[in-house]
Amino acid sequence: MKNLSKFVVAATFIAAAFFTPGVKAQTAPASPFRFDVGAESGITNGAMHYTSSSYIGLTARLQYSLSQNFALTLTSGYYEFLARSTYASMGMIPVKVGFKYFVGQHFYFSGEAGAGFELSDFHAYKNSSFGIPKSTKLIWSPGVGYTFKSWDFGLRYENFSSRKTFIGERNNYGFVGLRVAHSFGL
Repeated sequence: MKNLSKFVVAATFIAAAFFTPGVKAQTAPASPFRFDVGAESGITNGAMHYTSSSYIGLTARLQYSLSQNFALTLTSGYYEFLARSTYASMGMIPVKVGFKYFVGQHFYFSGEAGAGFELSDFHAYKNSSFGIPKSTKLIWSPGVGYTFKSWDFGLRYENFSSRKTFIGERNNYGFVGLRVAHSFGL
């Protein structure tokens, strides 16, 4: 019974966070912080295109507005590169810092850079440990987006590169992805 009441309190809190409109006193200044959670998907290119034609992801972003037109971002989450027939899927954890530059009220340009931590070997076959050893990648990512109320729609190109080679070849790759996120003011 004690666990059930904790569950009910937690569920009520989560429901209130999602469905309660933002109410602020008129005398309190708006917080410069925003937090969003987004789902994303896209198509791969480069060396990844041979083993995976698409990816899906779930990311969280913290945004700090320096002015009405410029904000800094910190983004992390999980990407899953979906496998083609004989290859195994590969996961990655990205950690990126960046910016958003707003042109007008809703439209923005963005840029991010950071590191991507591969969670399994690249180009590995299903049920096999053979593949290019996993590594940490440099990430850079230009994009554009549109915000509307508490929604954020972003389109970007993301590149993963490394100086590390395997049998003389670099395993650099990227994707073009769409991110749809729901924002929360803090």
